Amino acid sequence: MTAAAARGVRISGLGHSYDKEPILKDVSLEVEPGESIALLGPSGCGKTTLLRLLAGLEKPSSGSIHVGETPVAGPEWVPPERRQVGMVFQDWALFPHLNVADNVGYGIAKSSSKKQQIAAALEMMELSDLSGRMPATLSGGQQQRVALARALAPRPVVLLLDEPFSNLDTNLRTEVRTEVRQLLSTLEITSIFVTHDQDEAFIVGDRVAVMRDGQIVQTATPFDIYHNPVDRWTAEFVGTVSAIAATAGSGVAQSSIGSLAIDSHFQGPVDLILRPEQLTLQAGGDAEVVLVEYYGHDTLVFVDTGNDQLRVRCGPNTNYSPGDRVTVHFIDTRALAFAKG
Repeated sequence: MTAAAARGVRISGLGHSYDKEPILKDVSLEVEPGESIALLGPSGCGKTTLLRLLAGLEKPSSGSIHVGETPVAGPEWVPPERRQVGMVFQDWALFPHLNVADNVGYGIAKSSSKKQQIAAALEMMELSDLSGRMPATLSGGQQQRVALARALAPRPVVLLLDEPFSNLDTNLRTEVRTEVRQLLSTLEITSIFVTHDQDEAFIVGDRVAVMRDGQIVQTATPFDIYHNPVDRWTAEFVGTVSAIAATAGSGVAQSSIGSLAIDSHFQGPVDLILRPEQLTLQAGGDAEVVLVEYYGHDTLVFVDTGNDQLRVRCGPNTNYSPGDRVTVHFIDTRALAFAKG
């Protein structure tokens, strides 16, 4: 199956309200052709509303949306069926009375090539042997593949996905999201997907747009979102952190675990945001282990320094127990700092 030529998406000054309650506030975003963008944010931040506006399921209160060079929302309006946009819903929304092949073919216009399009989509998602099965007889992973095949069968130029992995168990979710990432890369299709899961956003997204309170607060690569968050909220939302008070001056912050290098423009009271992998433990010292969480591949150790609570990521063979005395060391080159207030 060959995808239609990918097109970019341009969102400009988009606003939307329900009963005069603003849900989206001046949202702007540019997605390059063939790029995968993750909309990452907590529940109620507006990410699913943004996806619905892109799909044409609702009309924005203000602003505009372009797919390629074509305006589809704003002063001009294009209905969903004419946008060349495919969508995978959170609950997959399969028709229970249609078999797999008929579900996949539902959105394809009648033509001499319809059967070939259905067959190509089924083959791409490894569903050919299940074409006559009904949705109720399929596993969760199989149903998710059918939903993807249905969205891709009409050969859209943009694919939208709303929490596409949330209904799968942990092991299957890990497997399927890797498959989806490979598929999107192979098809070179522009995709925008909604998630509240950082792992999903980082694995599937070429870039991540972090949303809060109806606005995009930062758009960057997963690496930059993680290592260079725009503010303290974003730093704490993306990944596990410990926050400790410190006093900054001349590029150094004095804290309960010693002197840490920070950006030189900070002066006076700051909060340091430390990630567990930036810290290590040494047996003996003034800090106390209060909790140990073993994950198999690593161990998260909670430490009380007397002034601060810290999380430290250690190897799988770590043998600390609550009550052990330890010293915490910072092992990275620079700590994240944010001015107090």
